[in-house]
Amino acid sequence: MLNPHSAKLLIVDDLPENLLALEALIRQDNRIIFQASRGEDALNLLLEHDFALAILDVQMPGMNGFELAEMMRSTDKTRHIPIVFVTAAGKESNYAFKGYETGAVDFLYKPLDIEAVKSKVNVFVELYLQRNETRRQVQALEKSRQEQELLVQELQQAQGELQNAVRMRDDFMSMVAHELRTPLNTLFLEAQLRKMQLDRGNTAIFDAAYLQKMVARDKLQVQNMVRLIDDMLDVTRLRNNRLSIRPSEVNLPALLERVVGNLANQAAAAGCSITLHAEQPVVGFWDEFRIEQVVINLLTNALRYGEGKPVDVRMTPLDEGVRVDVRDGGRGISQADQKRIFGQFERAVSREGDKTGGLGLGLYITHQLVQAHGGSISVESQPGEGSVFTVRLPLQPPVEPAAAD
Repeated sequence: MLNPHSAKLLIVDDLPENLLALEALIRQDNRIIFQASRGEDALNLLLEHDFALAILDVQMPGMNGFELAEMMRSTDKTRHIPIVFVTAAGKESNYAFKGYETGAVDFLYKPLDIEAVKSKVNVFVELYLQRNETRRQVQALEKSRQEQELLVQELQQAQGELQNAVRMRDDFMSMVAHELRTPLNTLFLEAQLRKMQLDRGNTAIFDAAYLQKMVARDKLQVQNMVRLIDDMLDVTRLRNNRLSIRPSEVNLPALLERVVGNLANQAAAAGCSITLHAEQPVVGFWDEFRIEQVVINLLTNALRYGEGKPVDVRMTPLDEGVRVDVRDGGRGISQADQKRIFGQFERAVSREGDKTGGLGLGLYITHQLVQAHGGSISVESQPGEGSVFTVRLPLQPPVEPAAAD
């Protein structure tokens, strides 16, 4: 590789003794001299190397110096190379005019003036080295500018991500506080009412029927808080890739029937019914607890946003797996919202206009659990026409359970 402080020079003459003499005059440690005795050889060298200066003898057999210069000026690679002609024809103005017309920057006349040759060559070499240094500095500045621009973009992206993370943290803490406050307030008010009755000595009201209702209400509020805490813990496990899948033999129709039965009271409270279609036997190897969690999340959403209309659960055996559809007749989901509802803290409705509660984690966790079993989940919906969530599962999960995203 050429030293940035070195320069290549080309001398062209058909007489070997002239080449040797001229090289002896202009040689220095920071210069590499190339020789050519014919115009054709000179062209090959010019196309191969980047020269600081070309010194051409005018009178050569075959291609003379003027013709070589014209060819150099016709090619992009060699057009910029300064040309100095060497001639013994004297200083006639018409001869010099022809030389300058073909692109010469100067003339050397024989017999050569040693100091003049050295001085002129020094000037062109110095100009070449200065141009190269300027070009190198410009390239270095441009590279530095690009690196700084990239760094600024990375910093802006990091700042945006940090701001988004802080905003998500604040939103999350606000949501958690809001969601936990409801069951806690209910429990607190219930406890205050009971204390008031006890302080007044009204113990007769605490009969078996009252106690059963009281325990049922307390259990519901505690379950709501446990569900919220479990969702938060699952998100933490998913982020750290610590959510383990423990497959075992699972009778899917029986699992679906159990979940639908357990949610019967919740469906009745929502003013709707759940219909299950799971007639054919399907047995697969899944994590029963996690698959039950998937079905509960989908059914809970269907009841929450179904506007009191019937919910339909349908299981369909596939060649190497099974499909489960959960259909509701509720408010539906827009196309734009369908692209984001499987993300963390995402919901298909604004929090201001929604009274159904929740952290927006259910579908995110469901999506991750289905993927961990090697399956997929999708949604089809139109606003005002309800939604169908479809889960497809292989009968056996991957050999290595898929890591959660």
